[in-house]
Amino acid sequence: MSKLNKNYLRCTFLIMSIGWGICLLCSFNGISLNDNRLMYVPFLLGGLSPTIASYLTLKRDNEVINFKEWLKNIFDYKHNIFSYSMIVIMTILFIFPQCFISGYEKGAPIFAIIVMIPMMIFGGGLEEAGWRYILQPELEKKYPFTVSTIIVSVIWWLWHLPLFYIQGAAQYGQNYFAFGISVLGLSFALASIRKNTGSVWLCVLFHCIVNSLQGIYVINDNIWGNITATIIVIICSYALVKINGKIQIFK
Repeated sequence: MSKLNKNYLRCTFLIMSIGWGICLLCSFNGISLNDNRLMYVPFLLGGLSPTIASYLTLKRDNEVINFKEWLKNIFDYKHNIFSYSMIVIMTILFIFPQCFISGYEKGAPIFAIIVMIPMMIFGGGLEEAGWRYILQPELEKKYPFTVSTIIVSVIWWLWHLPLFYIQGAAQYGQNYFAFGISVLGLSFALASIRKNTGSVWLCVLFHCIVNSLQGIYVINDNIWGNITATIIVIICSYALVKINGKIQIFK
């Protein structure tokens, strides 16, 4: 693993441990996020740890000059219609097989997605400033696409672990193993997006759309839906990487 990745992961997990560690202590003492709004400060700190660590690490290693350049590298929104279409395809392939197999409850109305997507930039999307901006490409310098993606998925899965023990968090009480299967599928989708387009922004957007739709289609906790969606997305990811390697339709 490169020095950049080691520094990035140390910084990410340190910040996460401080933020979510405070939340865990409160949760173990019976205090839920819903009981005390001040808990959202350390909760958000933990959630933004991959983002904060991204800037701190890249700045320290002279990979970016300043905050403006860092933002410009993340919000690289100028891409062709095929690249944006890939986001839509990947989202459909991930969400709707789960809805069909596992079933779902109606959450927010569908038009709420207009508001939810921008909100989810801070509710998960900006994690990609680290996972797919730094970690995935750096790993691919040493390991094949598949190995790199599996490593990222395991790290990403472990990073989420405290959320399953924080009362009031969306993941609290859910099946951590089933979640890990979904993380594997999402990791391949995001790695494919990053590899095909070279874009961090499209990874951010995909993450935001998926999180938003999960608030609209509240999918039942059923591992078979996760497995099916993950298999479909992985197959599609490989196909898109192979096609783009020959035709270059996404760049």
